[in-house]
Amino acid sequence: MSGTSEGPTPAADLIRSAVTDSDISAAPGTEPPSHDSPGAEPFARGALGTGPLALGAVATGPPARGVPAAGTGAPVPVPAAEPPAPDPPAGAPPPGGSPAAGPPPYRTAFTAAPLAMALVDTEGRVVDANDALAALLGAEPGALTGCAAADLVDLASDAGVWHTYREVLRGAQPRLRCTRRLKRPDGRSLWAQVTAAPLAPGAPGVLLSVADISARRDLQARLRHLQMHDPVTRLPNRTLFFERLQAALQAESYEHGGTGRIGLCYLDLDGFKAVNDTLGHRVGDLLLASVAERLTRCAEEAGDGRSGTALVARLGGDEFALLVEDSTGTDQLAELAESVLTALQKPFDLSGRRLSVSASIGVVERHAAGTTATALMQAADTTLYWAKADGKARWTLFDPERNAHRMTRQALSSTLRPAIERGEFALEYQPLVGMEDGRVHGVEALIRWEHPQFGVLAPNRFITLAEEDGSIVPLGRWVLRTACRQARRWELDHPEEEPIFVSVNVAVRQVWDSDLVADVAATLAETGLAPHLLQLELTESAVMGSAGRPLQALKALSDMGVRIAIDDFGTGYSNLAYLSRLPVSVLKLDGSFVRGFQYEPREKQESAGNGEHGGNGRAYGDGGAAGERDTGADEVIVEAMVQLAHRLGLTVTAECVETSAQATRLRRIGCDTGQGWLYSRPVPADRISELLGSPGAGVQAGVANP
Repeated sequence: MSGTSEGPTPAADLIRSAVTDSDISAAPGTEPPSHDSPGAEPFARGALGTGPLALGAVATGPPARGVPAAGTGAPVPVPAAEPPAPDPPAGAPPPGGSPAAGPPPYRTAFTAAPLAMALVDTEGRVVDANDALAALLGAEPGALTGCAAADLVDLASDAGVWHTYREVLRGAQPRLRCTRRLKRPDGRSLWAQVTAAPLAPGAPGVLLSVADISARRDLQARLRHLQMHDPVTRLPNRTLFFERLQAALQAESYEHGGTGRIGLCYLDLDGFKAVNDTLGHRVGDLLLASVAERLTRCAEEAGDGRSGTALVARLGGDEFALLVEDSTGTDQLAELAESVLTALQKPFDLSGRRLSVSASIGVVERHAAGTTATALMQAADTTLYWAKADGKARWTLFDPERNAHRMTRQALSSTLRPAIERGEFALEYQPLVGMEDGRVHGVEALIRWEHPQFGVLAPNRFITLAEEDGSIVPLGRWVLRTACRQARRWELDHPEEEPIFVSVNVAVRQVWDSDLVADVAATLAETGLAPHLLQLELTESAVMGSAGRPLQALKALSDMGVRIAIDDFGTGYSNLAYLSRLPVSVLKLDGSFVRGFQYEPREKQESAGNGEHGGNGRAYGDGGAAGERDTGADEVIVEAMVQLAHRLGLTVTAECVETSAQATRLRRIGCDTGQGWLYSRPVPADRISELLGSPGAGVQAGVANP
């Protein structure tokens, strides 16, 4: 710690205070301990002052000229020299009528004070030292005289302290106070608070005092340990972890042979809450302590032969972190994470109970330069979430591209509701074509987000977000009104043609969070569209097993005349017997079955397109050319489902129809309508108007594609 200066304090006052207060370490206002720093050049004897301190005046006579009287701070004038008085007669009392005076109180206090002190001349040499200082330093009092005071109390090892001390010696600074660690000849170390102050303003030399504060330092160290460590696991806690993390990021280790990189394994126990809830917090604490022991062993084994051992910390709850400074790359972190998973797989024996737990770990490794503690922890937390989502009991490495996608997802989520209010959404329509006559029987409304930053977004980019935050309800109402209004306009614009129906996707949350039946009724009344010209699509997983409110809503809509379709049929429960009890009129076969029809060379099928086909894996979603299945069993399954649907009075729509061969086979099997790129991609409403206005209102392969 660098020296500090304060107002002038006469040495006599310091000694008097030492007599009345023997425990200097408890005195208020003392400064906190400081760290040692590299030393400075040695003190040059004779650099300051011209002679030793005149101690005789202090010890045996009145103060020297300009030296304050003890306890007053004011200089005592020295009278002019007078001729010596004649010796008194034998037996006469001393002058003044009192017995002969002993040593002055100043000298007596200096010698008897429990505070270790020394008088130092302007050259920095000890003129006199009391017994307390000799005992503190483990030396004889007489042996200290003539020694350099700076060497006795280690003032030269810190450049700032050394500079201030020299300034005090030559009167340029009023005071020095610092904390030093001293080593006695017997090898014992102690912490001391060193103070150097002038004897009096303008007087040569200083009074050096040394107080042993080792007990206070030990108490502070114990308190800091309690403050910085977790009481359950005895590991460093969150505060100490971030302190070490900040220091590691700020240290330029690559300049001292380090790698300049940093790694972090962020760990969370899987199912720890169940342990607490079922077995109690006592068992939970025992489990945490045992986990901490295994993590510590893993860190020590991984650090064997390397530059250092990873810091293991408990961040709170069942979250732990292993911080690797100067990491050598992702392989080192992956090896550490794998060893942790292996160590935790072994059962724990806790108070007669045998428990097994697993953990998920997020792993981050990067250059320390340019990153921050916040950024590193955000990346680790995100990666830990990925490990949980990917199935738990595993470690996952941070992926910048995946994180960028997550950030984009977050940006979309935060702007979704305002985008609905700003009208940033639009609808496109994909024809549903009769397999026998090639006519457009209906269209499916597919939503698009015309995002000002990311461009036009397909439903799979934002519908899930809308379902999560509830904005699917107002968005669904907008889609329903817009689609019904457009269907009614087509009906009015083409009175000579048979009206086409419009199919609108509905999410289950719309049924639970809003009155879907009332919304549909109000929309039909507002637009004038007949109920049978509206078809509502729900996914198979949402419809199958429906009970309570969803089933009641579906029945009410069906009684109203609205068509109900099950989307992506064949990928969920496939409970065909349950269909007879549901108010369903249409099955839309999942496109994966159609893609299983292998009637053309693979390269020809691949050239047919790999984007939207009109089918959708989620509400409002668009299908795409997914991976094909090389099996003829799909054809048999589709034929059986079509026959069963027809026996139940349902019509069947095949999604993802891409080739003429697929269409031919589906028509022979008995599918009623088809949807896919063979007929048209999703197009704006005016393109559908052109189709309806064409002779025969039929659709040939690709005629509606841009």
